Amino acid sequence: MTDPLPLLRAMFERAVAVADPMQSLAAHLPPRPDGRLVVIGAGKASARMAEAVEAVYGPCEGLVITRYGYGRPCTGIEIVEAAHPVPDTAGLQATARMLDLVAGLGEADMVLALISGGASSLLVQPAGTMTLTEKQAVNAALLASGAPIGKMNLLRKHLSRVKGGQLAAAAYPARMLALMISDVPGDDPAMIGSGPTVGEASTPEDARAIVAAYGIDLPASAQAVLDAKTGVIAPGDARLSKVENVIYAAPAQSLQAAAEIARAEGIEVRSLGDALEGEAREVARDHAAEARAVQATLKPSSAPVLLLSGGELTVTRRGDGVGGPNAEYALALALALDGAPGIHAIACDTDGVDGAAEVAGAVIHPGTLARAAKCGTDPQHALDRNDAHNFFAALDDQVVPGPTLTNVNDFRAILIAPA
Repeated sequence: MTDPLPLLRAMFERAVAVADPMQSLAAHLPPRPDGRLVVIGAGKASARMAEAVEAVYGPCEGLVITRYGYGRPCTGIEIVEAAHPVPDTAGLQATARMLDLVAGLGEADMVLALISGGASSLLVQPAGTMTLTEKQAVNAALLASGAPIGKMNLLRKHLSRVKGGQLAAAAYPARMLALMISDVPGDDPAMIGSGPTVGEASTPEDARAIVAAYGIDLPASAQAVLDAKTGVIAPGDARLSKVENVIYAAPAQSLQAAAEIARAEGIEVRSLGDALEGEAREVARDHAAEARAVQATLKPSSAPVLLLSGGELTVTRRGDGVGGPNAEYALALALALDGAPGIHAIACDTDGVDGAAEVAGAVIHPGTLARAAKCGTDPQHALDRNDAHNFFAALDDQVVPGPTLTNVNDFRAILIAPA
């Protein structure tokens, strides 16, 4: 078998590569329409998606919003870079221009919407009298709350003028094809980027329940929005009747691509699921127990076993460190394994950004804790402070691919050899 850590990194790189829009989007494009075509989009992969569109169609009219550093060269489509995960003025202004761009389109026109993870922060039009500053505060509180992505996005929809089907409604009566890269557990199109092109059945009461459950401190302007009828578009609304939503890339495809690499090395692959949610450190402890249990069943002649999983874990912020769900998972996994021989792992976000850091994640191995002790780094203290990124930086065990230009959520792999 190939050296475990390079093998795990190769699996992650393959998982990212198969979700690259330049490799996967063209097959899902219809023939270019004869009438007016307007391309819009938002997300960490959206500029790359726009680049893939123009590779097929040639120069197009449109506007796409992506994360700073994730822009791509396009001939006709304007690429705007804005802040993620907390929105900024660039995103606010670009979203307003996008709504103006689709307003007034007719039945003969077509809108191609390119949606990927990150659109929730990049598409910014606060509802009611909320200011951008207040919207930023709500986003920051959500990110620190430990709420799963589905609940975060539900609240975001009700506090927005563009999410929860409202972007699609603004383009009616034009025909719309929304191509999506899924970054959410379960691949629900209504949750990807907070569903700007998908109807929303939840109510303001549901949003208020999330606020109460996670102790989110809302400004008065946001509370006023939730106390009234919000602008989300019901699934049966006529303004959504000409919208087709297609998920063309999803975590399961990337995990399968990684599994193929493992099987070629004679490794037995076991899936823990592509839609895992939960607190990162708690999931890590469960996975450590699973890995130990698997190893206990292996004979010296047994093939190694790979435990693969995807989904989106969360972190409830308790400390003042620099971390993210994947790095925190890796750190908690290393602590729970406590140097168990023959077990190596990787945990990375496929968009190249774990939390707010420009780091995808980290690798661990049987010597992780011993190496930390030699350089005077306390793993438990780092976990208590949510400081996993600095912990792995000290060990030079971070995975830093730079902008990957795609996003199919978390990638986790635990490689277990006979003890």
